[in-house]
Amino acid sequence: MSTTRKFDFGKTVKQGLNDILYIWGKEMKSVIKDQGVWLFFLVVPLVYPLVYSLIYNTEVIREVPVVVIDNSHSFKSREFLRKVDATPDVKIAAYAGDMVEARNMLREKKAYGIIYIPSTFAKDIYRMVQTHVSIFCDMSGLLYYKSILIACTDVSLDMNNDIKVDRAGNTTEQQDEVTRYPINYESVAMYNPQNGFASFLIPAVLVLIIQQTLLLGVGLSAGTARESNRFKDLVPINNHYNGTLRIVFGKGLCYFMVYAIDSVYVLGVVPWIFKLNQIAMPWTLIEFIIPFIIACIFFAMSCSIFVRSRELCFLIFLFCSLPLLFISGISWPGTAIPPFWKAVSYIFPSTFGINGFVRVNSMGATLSEVKFEYQALWLQAGFYFITTCVVYRWQILNSRIHVVRKYKDMKKAGYLSLHNVQE
Repeated sequence: MSTTRKFDFGKTVKQGLNDILYIWGKEMKSVIKDQGVWLFFLVVPLVYPLVYSLIYNTEVIREVPVVVIDNSHSFKSREFLRKVDATPDVKIAAYAGDMVEARNMLREKKAYGIIYIPSTFAKDIYRMVQTHVSIFCDMSGLLYYKSILIACTDVSLDMNNDIKVDRAGNTTEQQDEVTRYPINYESVAMYNPQNGFASFLIPAVLVLIIQQTLLLGVGLSAGTARESNRFKDLVPINNHYNGTLRIVFGKGLCYFMVYAIDSVYVLGVVPWIFKLNQIAMPWTLIEFIIPFIIACIFFAMSCSIFVRSRELCFLIFLFCSLPLLFISGISWPGTAIPPFWKAVSYIFPSTFGINGFVRVNSMGATLSEVKFEYQALWLQAGFYFITTCVVYRWQILNSRIHVVRKYKDMKKAGYLSLHNVQE
């Protein structure tokens, strides 16, 4: 009797492995043959990172055109404007006679900011009265505002130092230096020396691309499976699809193999091509990315239950890309995110994936230093594995119920004998 059990167990394992390989092969064929799935699994991960990186490759905005209203017409006002124009951030595009003319230039996009110097500018300085320079910016692009503000602030600080030195009555250059900078300071931008937009945003976008393309690709595949199934179920009527774990492992293995290659390209090759900050230890990065890919795969497979047609996955998943980037805490400070949306962000693997990847890849963190994100990804992988098994088990039971009902209907109609129904 024990020999029979061992034989049955071995036969079951062998059959299970054969079914896993069969399902893996079917999914691989689907990825290759289905143009929609092929597009999201292969083309989009290859092209999108290049597009985003090319757009932001300049890192910072330079030579932002501004229009000037100089009502002072003095040596000091011309000095201020000359120094502003000499900065790499701003370029004086034109001079306007009044605010109406300047606003028209902003409306026509000939300039993105206005520098207004009052008529009392030089007089106030000579009378030792605090003067003001006003700037008006096109807030449709915050980077324009940042460039204009930094340029005008730096020039005003530099001129303030010169005015202090002129009025101090010093006799040596050393005294002038102390008067100019009583406290010497040095600003160092850690992990992003050029203060570039791409260096902080692109790594987060790359991680989000992996999750979103998986959601869309798996959703599209699920929609195709339902449309081709007679009963609109996720699981086809096939003897190889009778086991829950066989389906989950077979499909998951296919997606993991595809995205293991995609992740090397997206998270390794693309940052190297565009010279983004990469100071992670390779093995640490691999250890961190593995649970992220697994969590994304099972999350996508769990969400596929909501996809009833190929087009529906676009409506469900595509719109959430930008909100996910915001609530991840990268493009918007995590401390400023309301508790409710913070809790919502923990549903998605991208939240932990983005924060952990940025710290490991851009800041050189070790695995122990991203322990919270690393463990959270493994917990998500386990949780979504269970939900995926529940989803596919439910679909298997539905398929069986539909088959039994179909045979009963055919029997009642006289198309089948009782013997055939039992078979």
